[in-house]
Amino acid sequence: MEIVHIDMDMFFAAVEIRDNPKLEGLPLIIGALPHERGVVATCSYEAREFGVRSAMSIKEAYRRCPHGVYMHPNGHKYIDASRQIHKIWDGYTDMIEYISLDEGFLDVTGSVSLFGTAEKIGREIKNRVKEETGLTCSVGIGYSMMSAKLASEEKKPDGFFQILTPQALRELISHRSVRVIYGVGPQTEATLNKIGIRTVEDLCKNRDALVRALGTQGKHILDLADGVDNRVIAAPAKAHSLGKEITFQQDKTDREYLKDVLRLLARELSFQMRLDGNFARTVTLKITFKDMRKITRSKSGDATNTADVIYRTAAALLDDVEPRPIRLVGISLSKFSDGEAKQLSLFDGLGAPKETGKSEEASRRLREATMVLQRKYGLDIMKSGSEMMAEQRLDAADN
Repeated sequence: MEIVHIDMDMFFAAVEIRDNPKLEGLPLIIGALPHERGVVATCSYEAREFGVRSAMSIKEAYRRCPHGVYMHPNGHKYIDASRQIHKIWDGYTDMIEYISLDEGFLDVTGSVSLFGTAEKIGREIKNRVKEETGLTCSVGIGYSMMSAKLASEEKKPDGFFQILTPQALRELISHRSVRVIYGVGPQTEATLNKIGIRTVEDLCKNRDALVRALGTQGKHILDLADGVDNRVIAAPAKAHSLGKEITFQQDKTDREYLKDVLRLLARELSFQMRLDGNFARTVTLKITFKDMRKITRSKSGDATNTADVIYRTAAALLDDVEPRPIRLVGISLSKFSDGEAKQLSLFDGLGAPKETGKSEEASRRLREATMVLQRKYGLDIMKSGSEMMAEQRLDAADN
């Protein structure tokens, strides 16, 4: 196999720096603000010098880096950048396994006759990503998934590296921690440390002890340490649901406030569904109360992807929830259909106005025109009056 692994460099932070060059060189932390609940989504390399890491609590990040620049993530901006990047990757092979918005494996074994060597493909992708998006990525070329992943990590950021044989892989990782092996996490590392195995070299010198300690898993780890990785690229499964939620800094009881939040969540979900060409048959309201008790309420019907229908359905479900302080509220959509669907019927029986054939056609054209603009300029280019009012009320309530 000829595998290319691509990993965007500090992706969320890099997008923000690209769009605001004044942030360059600063310790930038994307996640929550210092006084809020939350964790670090990603951070710039300058912030990492102070020990800030992804998934770290914001309070701990602030303790380590109180002079950092803290920002909320801008999900739509990152999704748009990811779509640009994925479009470039898609042009070289259909054997792609996306790990996240900013990372993926490409099997280019069948593409070399069209585009040249794996090295040429990797370098061309790297250059195109920089030219077309203004972002840098680290690229690894390998004979397997593990070798390609290790190669991409070798020269970060903005790096390029190749591991082309099992022998080259063994020589590279021999004196490194066992954590370098795919699948060896903190618990497995602790188990290995107890029997004197700390490096990859130790693994290879204590094969019997490793197998006694970990059984079949130990044999698999040995194979990887020897450079044997028979995993193949798995095409991404089609999404079966889509959700968005918000955790409040202070618990909420005001139902109108909560409905304004639901309206804006529905707007974002609708935009994503329309981008993907999907319709959902089920809307689910998700609630976490102050005492951390969680509930969900759902309604199913004919498929929809319109913001107003999603919102009205979720709001009606909220009306049936007991009035208690709420810590988190969210909406998820499921039971997808990618074909044309009868609109608005999901909300039948909940007071939604019926559309005539003429008004329904006008609504469809308006949605299509709106989508064209939003694709080009972003979600905020057009808002309904009710969405603008919801934003204003939320701003007023929070300030």
